[in-house]
Amino acid sequence: MISTLIGRFIVICAHRSYVVVSLFLALAAISVWMSMTHLGVTTDTDKMLSEKLAWKQRSDQMGKLFPQKDNLLVAVIDADLPEEGRATARELAAKLSGDHTNFNYVRVPDDDPYLNRNGLMFLDTKPLGKVLDDTVAAQPFLGSLAADPSARGLFDSLGLIAEGVKRGQADLGGFQTALNGFATNLEAAAAGHPEPLSWQKLLAGGLSDLAGRYQFVITQPKLDYGSFQPGGEATDAMKAAIKGLEFVRSGNAHVYITGEVQIDDEEFATVAKGMVAGLLGSLALVTLWLTLAVHTWRIIIPIVLTLVVGLLLTTGFAAIAVGTLNLISVAFAILFIGIAVDFAIQFSVRFRGQHLTKTGLAGLEEALFHTGEETGHQILVAALATAAGFLAFTPTDFKGVAQLGLIAGIGMLVAFTCTIALLPALLRIFRPSVDHPVTGYMAMEPVDRFIRKWRWVILGVFGVLALTGMALIPSLRFDGDPLHTKDPKSEGMRTLHLLMANPLSSPYSAEYLAPNLDAAKAMADRASALPEVHDAMWLGSYVPTDQDTKLALIQDAAGILLPTLIVDHPEPAPDAAAIRASASAAAAALGGVMGGLAANDPLRRIQAALAKLATSSDDLAVRTNNDLVRFLPMQLDSLKDVLSAQAVTIRDVPPIITRDYLLPDGRALVEIHPKEMMGNNGALHRFVVAVQKLSPDMAGSAVDIVEAARTIVHSFTVAALSAIVMIAIILVFALRRILDMGLVLAPLLLSALMTVILVVTVPETLNFANIIALPLLLGVGVSFNIYFVMNWRAGVKSPLASPTARAVLFSALTTGTAFGSLALSHHPGTASMGRLLLLSLGCTLLATLVFVPALLPKRKEGRS
Repeated sequence: MISTLIGRFIVICAHRSYVVVSLFLALAAISVWMSMTHLGVTTDTDKMLSEKLAWKQRSDQMGKLFPQKDNLLVAVIDADLPEEGRATARELAAKLSGDHTNFNYVRVPDDDPYLNRNGLMFLDTKPLGKVLDDTVAAQPFLGSLAADPSARGLFDSLGLIAEGVKRGQADLGGFQTALNGFATNLEAAAAGHPEPLSWQKLLAGGLSDLAGRYQFVITQPKLDYGSFQPGGEATDAMKAAIKGLEFVRSGNAHVYITGEVQIDDEEFATVAKGMVAGLLGSLALVTLWLTLAVHTWRIIIPIVLTLVVGLLLTTGFAAIAVGTLNLISVAFAILFIGIAVDFAIQFSVRFRGQHLTKTGLAGLEEALFHTGEETGHQILVAALATAAGFLAFTPTDFKGVAQLGLIAGIGMLVAFTCTIALLPALLRIFRPSVDHPVTGYMAMEPVDRFIRKWRWVILGVFGVLALTGMALIPSLRFDGDPLHTKDPKSEGMRTLHLLMANPLSSPYSAEYLAPNLDAAKAMADRASALPEVHDAMWLGSYVPTDQDTKLALIQDAAGILLPTLIVDHPEPAPDAAAIRASASAAAAALGGVMGGLAANDPLRRIQAALAKLATSSDDLAVRTNNDLVRFLPMQLDSLKDVLSAQAVTIRDVPPIITRDYLLPDGRALVEIHPKEMMGNNGALHRFVVAVQKLSPDMAGSAVDIVEAARTIVHSFTVAALSAIVMIAIILVFALRRILDMGLVLAPLLLSALMTVILVVTVPETLNFANIIALPLLLGVGVSFNIYFVMNWRAGVKSPLASPTARAVLFSALTTGTAFGSLALSHHPGTASMGRLLLLSLGCTLLATLVFVPALLPKRKEGRS
């Protein structure tokens, strides 16, 4: 009765074709308007999971309590000299600080006056003593430079070294690194290419390397989540500022941009890259498959129009139902086209092969009636079962897929409605020819007979595959790290990989919110003792330990050094003649002690370079002076600053640092950094398990990644089981036989298990992006299997030779073409999605075209 009703409804729609088409076009226009005015897209990945999850609530709370730590755009400066890096960071920060349109705040975290002044006190006592001893030993040299901070003062100091060597009073063993640095720089200047001299490296030695190679400018941009690149304007502003930086223009410094905002924005740009070409290529191939399937444009155009209108209506529903799409639910378009085209192809292939007893429009309506009578109930059951499979994902905590399930589920009902209402109306308008009896693959009848003959062997092979798939299920791994789905070649990710080696700049950490500072200290001490932990930072970490001992050492050194470093009236800058005269005098002085120097002594190189500079041009002499001492005043000021250190307490930590670790109500944050490189899930899980043993209330990026993975795996497990149960219920009501229900579900489960085998052996890691292959596998698999089983119920003996097999094959080709375009994406996550979809589609097709014909019990009578 349902088949007859569907057939009559199709004839009514065809008979009033222009009214029906006008109605659908009007609905499509309303949907377009709704989509343009009420549908948005958010790129905020924080909205992908339910706010009701305990770990998500902790994470969201951290974001609200410490908003300055989220959504950062970071400039990473890699300079030839540390002073150039510091100067570049300061210049960039100064430029961006005035841009209140694009940035909430701008910071140079390593350039805080408090940290600069107390830097030496953060050293252990033994290395601090050595640094101070070496500095005191250089006191005559430093005093001379403080009095005359120029090349003249430097050359005069080098001449004094010669005097000390001559008298046997110069112990230069601890100054070889500095002297080699002078020699290299002076040789470059003498060759006509003066280069800036790093006084920080020369005077601080290996101490300068403790701060790391990179300088950072941390910003929090103002984001537009309605854009595919929310931080695009801020990034453009930062790039424009970077281009104008002095040392960037000279090539002495390079600035790279990273941070959560940059990486997310690049991800969307990577996804879009090549999408137009891929889409055009995909449409061309889909058109080819449709042409081979139905052979005439008079059917191809109605199919394409039906798909477009159905997609627009589904998008309109999305505007009403969810309002804002997320990064996963936007994939509903792929799912809709992939499955809705199957409905249209099934209908059109059957329609094309109808036998007519009437001519003209009456014959066309007769063909439509019989097509609806034959396929309408099959498409209805497929649509209901597929919709149920998608809707099963709606209640899960993974909101990204929950939205996708809701939209795609209703989209299947929309696709069914368009197939039995709009498509017949369009076919009547375009009037394709019908009565093409050979619409199946008659050449496949021998294959059907072969499968029947070797049925039990084939079933045995698939049984082994099923058991293998079940055994490999525990081997499946879900990679919950979203960084692994991003393009490693993008600037943001390349820069981030440079920083991962340093635990303090690694993006992975755990966070604990203690009730007070005492509890924070206790947690930091416990965490620091774990073998998986590199360090645990809290507000007290910014207060040096053992201050009395260290301050005594610093004050002793200051008593010797500061009187010579503090000069009220230093010598004025020299002219070219004075520079040459000083170089000549120093070269002569050093020349007099060459006989007592080792062959590889850097003073030999210095003497030769000074001799050349003594005869240099005015321009070269001035340029040499500028480059030699450009950063000297900065280093002398820094030295005077650290020698003025005083005792500090936790109250002396500046507010800009305090706010990152202490809330107004007294609660205190502890940041725990991992010791291992977090490049693999094993290390990440070990770290999270270790810190969660300290407290179940841990939050932070590392915890979020692990907990999100657990949530997603659990959501998909529950949803998959629920989908299978819902599909089974629908099949029982539709087919009214448990056996027939099993004949539909068995190949569906088999294709899933075969997909498991391929995922493990290829291998293809499951991740945030490609896991949507699961609902699609259910949708496509159910549709294909229902057609074959219902045809078998109707008496079809040769399923592979039937029009259904032809329709299934071309439906798979059109769907696979869309997936193939995804697999070729430059974006690793999108490409993995396409690959997994292709793998699952291939397994589904194999199960449908080989396993199902072998599984179906033999019919004694029937048609082919």
